[in-house]
Amino acid sequence: MRATLDQVVERSTDDPLGDERGSGVHEALSAPDERFAIHDAVVILFVFLLGIGNFTLHQAVLKSGHPILRQMAWFAGLLGGRASLVLEFALLLAALALVSGGHRGWAWAYLGYSALNAFAAWLILSRRI
Repeated sequence: MRATLDQVVERSTDDPLGDERGSGVHEALSAPDERFAIHDAVVILFVFLLGIGNFTLHQAVLKSGHPILRQMAWFAGLLGGRASLVLEFALLLAALALVSGGHRGWAWAYLGYSALNAFAAWLILSRRI
């Protein structure tokens, strides 16, 4: 019966022994793995939410009337007081562009920037400096 089965079953490779290791069957695909596509969207959303937090903290610092803002009047007064918000937007846009391009490390960099931004805002808003 074995001989009959071998005649009916089609071999998967051209190797006479049926060894698939020598063929290209088990080679890695060059296309990106679609299982991680949802993770990319989550990383982009995470960076976007960090950006919203940064804008909120930035606006709170600008409205606080802290004396340090008077020392930086040359920068805070540019574009009607919106130059620092434009810079904040440019940083968010750059981070989103890099992360959406597949560079996930920039999400960590933007997280670090956001942590420093939150610490500085806390220092300013609590009048510790």
